Amino acid sequence: MPPKGKGSGVKGGGKGGASGGSDSDKKAQGPKGGGNAVKVRHIMCEKHSKVMEAMEKLKSGVRFSEVASQYSQDKAWQGGDLGWMTRSSTVGPFQEAAFALPVSSMDKPVYTDPPVKTKFGYHIIMVEGRK
Repeated sequence: MPPKGKGSGVKGGGKGGASGGSDSDKKAQGPKGGGNAVKVRHIMCEKHSKVMEAMEKLKSGVRFSEVASQYSQDKAWQGGDLGWMTRSSTVGPFQEAAFALPVSSMDKPVYTDPPVKTKFGYHIIMVEGRK
């Protein structure tokens, strides 16, 4: 596979927030930094094969919330919405991935590819907001 650019492990609808840069005055430019909380959605599967099926659905253009409802195996299965999370409220690999992602939408999600592995399983993560 070709490199994904800057080694970010992020896949999806191109540059997040490319149409306006009005979120300046953040501590850092780009997807990282700026804010202490992110509004997160995810798809969590215990088995790698299941999360890869979900990834294929996303790549084929199915809406993120629909894939989460069909595949996610946790309490956030209803669209994958985990709500607002702070930097210290989740496990290390999940936190690192979530705070590295740019803000995107369910119709054109920018998500972790490959999925992030934690002690709970495999996660496809997207970020809907940052504050």
